[in-house]
Amino acid sequence: MVIVEDNRYMRESWQTIIDFEHDMKVTAVFSNCEEALASQALAEVDVIIMDIGLPGMSGIEGVKEIRRRFPGSTIIMATVFEDDRNVFQSLQSGAIGYLTKKVSTSELLAAIRTAHDGGSPMSPAIARKVIRSLQSPAARKDPQSILTDRQREVLEYLADGKSYAAIAKAMFLSVDGVGYHIRNIYEKLHVNTRAEAVSVGLRERLIRLFR
Repeated sequence: MVIVEDNRYMRESWQTIIDFEHDMKVTAVFSNCEEALASQALAEVDVIIMDIGLPGMSGIEGVKEIRRRFPGSTIIMATVFEDDRNVFQSLQSGAIGYLTKKVSTSELLAAIRTAHDGGSPMSPAIARKVIRSLQSPAARKDPQSILTDRQREVLEYLADGKSYAAIAKAMFLSVDGVGYHIRNIYEKLHVNTRAEAVSVGLRERLIRLFR
């Protein structure tokens, strides 16, 4: 197990708790993502516990990069942040669990075991946020109604690999106008990159692969 946490006291506390268990062992600890990514520890670990508010690269960006390099990584976010933005960005980036730092010793250990066994551990308050988002009217909408016709057209051009300038020319828009549409597309689809937007668009049949 690897811990990425900049608070030394929290880091040492977690390590002590985990190493006391007969079936767990912390193999490496880091105070930031850059140090973790520069080591070989991430390639050989079962579970990673990651903070969000780290110096340098944030935990959310760190999750993306770890998952890019090691797609099978099992990452639990453990942080003080409980707002929707951090929760959903962490999960969308590839974290499989989300705990608050108020978690008890028994809850932390249970979460690690759950993650190792293929589950998605979450603090109760976080789980409620996720459930509410799935129950919201927006989440229940027909996928075809998520984007406007204009936004679907922009997304189809993105799927074709066209640049902002090429899209602007084809649609008689300014480059800033294209950027405005793309920001709205990302927000509506809950994604952060072109690849993610295209993937969701194709999966939900919002767009065609080729124009």
